[in-house]
Amino acid sequence: MKRLPIGLALFICLPLAAKPIDSLDFKIGQLFIVGFRGVAVSEQSPIVQDIQRRHLGGVILFEYDVVLKQSGRNVQSPTQVKSLCAALQSYAKTKLLISIDEEGGKVNRLKPKYGFPPTVSAGYLGQLGSLDSARFYATQTASLLSDLGVNLNLAPVCDVNVNPQNPAIGKVERSFSSNPDSVVLFATEVINAHRAKNVLTCVKHFPSYGSLKNDPHWEFADVTDAWRPIELKPFQALISQGRADMVMTAHILNAKWDTLPATLSRKAIQDMLRNEMGFDGVVCSDDMQMKAIAARYGLEQALKLALNAGVDMFIFGNNLDYDEQIAAKAIAIVKRLIERGEVKRERVEEAYRRIAALKARLK
Repeated sequence: MKRLPIGLALFICLPLAAKPIDSLDFKIGQLFIVGFRGVAVSEQSPIVQDIQRRHLGGVILFEYDVVLKQSGRNVQSPTQVKSLCAALQSYAKTKLLISIDEEGGKVNRLKPKYGFPPTVSAGYLGQLGSLDSARFYATQTASLLSDLGVNLNLAPVCDVNVNPQNPAIGKVERSFSSNPDSVVLFATEVINAHRAKNVLTCVKHFPSYGSLKNDPHWEFADVTDAWRPIELKPFQALISQGRADMVMTAHILNAKWDTLPATLSRKAIQDMLRNEMGFDGVVCSDDMQMKAIAARYGLEQALKLALNAGVDMFIFGNNLDYDEQIAAKAIAIVKRLIERGEVKRERVEEAYRRIAALKARLK
């Protein structure tokens, strides 16, 4: 049998994970935060394969599995979550963003039944009107996340409670207040408490779900006739004060701005959020598997539009729908879009620079 040159033989034997961190493949992988099943991981776990071979930028933890309709998806106890986070981080070539939606109240993945401290909702705190109480609960949450190894809390919600009957925000007490100035005060306490514990935060959901009449998790969301300019105030204030680590986009359509939902809209992200409001940090999408996007736009079209609009990181919770191959599919699509010239490589480079700068802030 003909022997291969030593250099070529070594190249063939290299694992798929052996990509330099300045390669395009590595940078594309960093654009994705993906959910998974399991309370523990090993080298054989699909999510570990995605971290090692596809260079995921982050993961997201859930307590409840929506598809299976059962609890305990990633959470069983404080000790278990801490071990899970440490294991996930050990498989990553660079710092992995381990994220969670730990808002408090109904959006609470770390529940008392698993041995975690009780929480209260943003709506409760807003009605109480006590910044001291907000500071107490935010510090409790940030300390807990830091101890567990969770370094990104997808909070605070900065949506103004324009419609109290809103099924996605107001009705489930996720907004601090109908007063944008109050939203800023309470959100600031949350952000400051997390920064003190070296945990990143994400202000959401730009340009606000506050006026919704339906739930974008399950259907298309049009706020054209309901949205109000005051809904931008919290985002502008927190950006101007340098408190926005990340900004999460909303899957809402406002036909007065664009024919596309904000997550896919260059007018919303590049023109409004970046140019007018001055945000130059990481923009991440709300879950790309929410029906407001997934039911109307194919995966390739959604990724193409969102990347070109200015989204830097994509969340695939892998919970409203479950697809073990979602990371591989999404990454392959981005590669094809670049090869065809439908997304410029410079757009990925720009997004990666922002992500790398954000991760560099983690000690």
